[in-house]
Amino acid sequence: MTTQGRTVTTVEIGGEEYTIRSEASREYTEACARHVNETMSEIAARGSLVEAHKAAILAALALADQLFQARAEARQLRAELTRRSARLLAEIEERAPPS
Repeated sequence: MTTQGRTVTTVEIGGEEYTIRSEASREYTEACARHVNETMSEIAARGSLVEAHKAAILAALALADQLFQARAEARQLRAELTRRSARLLAEIEERAPPS
C-alpha cells in the first residue's frame, strides 16, 4: 500500500508484527526487517534464553558494529581510489604528448 509517497509494509521481527511506513520500497523494507530478524535469531541461538528486548538491543549493537565497519572500509576504499586515480592521472599526463 502507498500513502502520500510512502509505502506501508507489514513485517515480522522477533515474532512480533510491525507496520512500517517508509519512503523505501516494500522489498527494501522487507529485506531490512529480515536482516534484523536474522540477527536477533542468531543472538538468541548463541546463548541461554535472551528476552526479546535484550535480543533486540544486542542485535542493534551488532548491526551498528557492521555499519561502522562498512563505513571504515568505504573510507579506506575511497582513499585508495583517490591515490590510484592521482597516480594514473600523473602517468597519463607524463606520457601524453605536449599540446
